[in-house]
Amino acid sequence: QEYPTYTILGQSQYQTCYPTSGFGVVTPADSNTESTALATATYPAEKPNAMVPTRTVQSHSSGDASTSPSLSRATASKELDEQARKNIPGKNRGKRKADTSSSQDSELERVFLWDLDETIIIFHSLLTGSYAQKYGKDPTLVIGSGLSMEEMIFEVADTHLFFNDLEECDQVHIEDVASDDNGQDLSNYNFSTDGFSGSGSNANHSSSAGVQGVDWMRKLAFRYRRVREIYDKYKTNVGGLLSPQKREALQRLRTDIEVLTDSWLETALKSLLLIQSRKNCVNILITTTQLVPALAKVLLYGLGEVFPIENIYSATKVGKESCFERIVSRFGKKVTYVVIGDGRDEEIAAKEHNMPFWRITNHADLVSLHQALELDFL
Repeated sequence: QEYPTYTILGQSQYQTCYPTSGFGVVTPADSNTESTALATATYPAEKPNAMVPTRTVQSHSSGDASTSPSLSRATASKELDEQARKNIPGKNRGKRKADTSSSQDSELERVFLWDLDETIIIFHSLLTGSYAQKYGKDPTLVIGSGLSMEEMIFEVADTHLFFNDLEECDQVHIEDVASDDNGQDLSNYNFSTDGFSGSGSNANHSSSAGVQGVDWMRKLAFRYRRVREIYDKYKTNVGGLLSPQKREALQRLRTDIEVLTDSWLETALKSLLLIQSRKNCVNILITTTQLVPALAKVLLYGLGEVFPIENIYSATKVGKESCFERIVSRFGKKVTYVVIGDGRDEEIAAKEHNMPFWRITNHADLVSLHQALELDFL
């Protein structure tokens, strides 16, 4: 074993990792009910930078970039993402509030750190066609479903979550600019006429002195506050954000993707809901998608009820290891952390923090994870 103190959980190994546990397991709601199915719909924006051709969201891309405008954009973006990780901006340091925590945090015993794409949902591999190739699916249907989901993600992000303004002002966590918010009533605030620009030199105002910089940061904070309000309002009813026609299209798309992926999301949800039912456990999401499109993706996939907005982190700017450090700082070192994902990023970050890592590569890994949770090995 290359890392003798580093545990990789597997189907035959989890019993030895957690031989005893005091966790009580509460049976989750029936995931087959219509309401749960809707609440679990999935809409992506994570691992690849593979998005709408004019967007850059993911930090990992695969496949032939020359075959797709969105994938070629993804390839170029990956290099920028890697550079950004090496040069972590100090934009938010000293300005952000501590990550939101509840009084229940002191009672926590276990924190589950989840990757999103190709772990909870299938998205990037839909766009690249690799899922179709691996599982013998119709590539036209698979890629078409991925592109439809991608389009819907950015439509929600742009229309409702200010992504046009915030694309160049990405944050790791929703609270990162909250200290610049003066609490002004935004009921009648007109975001379209306040003069805010998130591109160009304005994006660096947070590090400049003077009234202009302060004013810019306040307007930025207003937008993130409104993003949070919208997320909280529609986290269990994303259809409320959509027209009747789009709502029906979303429902069909969710169903189609679940069929194409052999109920991948439904299988992952069994573990998420079981963990959520435990009073001393919490689910945390760490995605390589920019924060705003990641929130749109979580809403569209129906995962809003599983992941409160304060439990979502974007690793686009700083990398997953940095996110892990923030989460450990938030919850402390007395709790046990379990990392669940499919990529090297989260595996390396887990190793650095000596956290057990549960690798997800196929349906069987998701089933084994749920069994381990049911048996209180995790």
